[in-house]
Amino acid sequence: MGRHFKIFTDHKSLKYIPTQKELNLRQRRWIEFLKDYDCTIDYHPGNANIVADALSRKTVDQLAGMICYNVEYLTALRAMNVHFSVGGDLLLATMQVKPSLKDKIKDAQDKDLYLQKMKTKVQEGKNDQFVIQNDGTLMNGKRMCMPNVEELRTEIMHEAHYAPYAMHPGSTKMYRDLRPYYWWPTMKKDVAEFVVKCLTCQQVKAEHQAPAGKLHPLSIPESKWKITMDFVIGLPRTFRKHDAVWVIVDRLTKSTHFLPIRHNDSLDKLAELYVSEIVRLHGIPTSIVFDRDPRFTSHFWGSLHKALGTKLHFSTAFHPQTDGQSERTIQKLEDIMRACVIEFRENWDDHLPLIEFANNNSFHSSIGMAPYEALYGKKY
Repeated sequence: MGRHFKIFTDHKSLKYIPTQKELNLRQRRWIEFLKDYDCTIDYHPGNANIVADALSRKTVDQLAGMICYNVEYLTALRAMNVHFSVGGDLLLATMQVKPSLKDKIKDAQDKDLYLQKMKTKVQEGKNDQFVIQNDGTLMNGKRMCMPNVEELRTEIMHEAHYAPYAMHPGSTKMYRDLRPYYWWPTMKKDVAEFVVKCLTCQQVKAEHQAPAGKLHPLSIPESKWKITMDFVIGLPRTFRKHDAVWVIVDRLTKSTHFLPIRHNDSLDKLAELYVSEIVRLHGIPTSIVFDRDPRFTSHFWGSLHKALGTKLHFSTAFHPQTDGQSERTIQKLEDIMRACVIEFRENWDDHLPLIEFANNNSFHSSIGMAPYEALYGKKY
């Protein structure tokens, strides 16, 4: 903002948060945000801060105004359950979007005998697991209770599985992504059955059987961005001539970068991409594990990492178990890419950034959370 300013709060302890020794993840995010500004936090009693208190509680549920003469836009907005009111010289003066799915769920709850019994128990104080919101919606903690209506449950599962950037998640990932928001007694079983019936999943997903012999997983790194990497090749050539993906995985948080490349890209091109997409964002990785691909074992690549101060660790040739995490991620990416190719055809590389985002923002069983939660402290 270019100048110093003060933040006044009626929460006295917030004044000392910049010097607080122990911070939780939420506090760390706020401190990281405030570091971009030249500001100080001062305490101001609530009874002396009436104006700010009133502003913070003012509800704003409409747009001041929007001029729109395109009939196609209006038709599209109406299809999204947008409600209009006309005023003055504006064709569209106010707009309010109603959460139609939530309304349908709430209406169906009123007709579900099981959920009605739960509501009665909550009102009688006999069940503290469930709560009733101000609008009458029954919740299991923070999860919306789904009535026994097959169409509604299928609609939710269809959106979680077939949305363009969901890319057909497996049953465990899909269940863990839905679980924070919805609840019904047979949810896990229904999700598993839904995924089993998906024709695309059956066509593109490989079997992942446990290999014979003992596995020797790599030790858990002590810091972020000790990485593994490999290539997925043989993909359909796109309009930009990409036919491969460079997979780079942070071994600690499982955060992944999917970089579209050409299988015959030169070492100079790969080195430039590595610096611009990995070093620029995360600093210089202190350790890298990869297989004995000629591109990695070349004198040039070794010299580059020597100059950067990075240790290189080669996995055993033709033995993917040595670097199982990266290989499993690649298997998973191949499943996603097959579905992506079916969905997006020759421009799959245009959608790769959002596929990367969806992958990093969804549950990962090996760490018990989404990679973004491990890396940034929250999902998006």
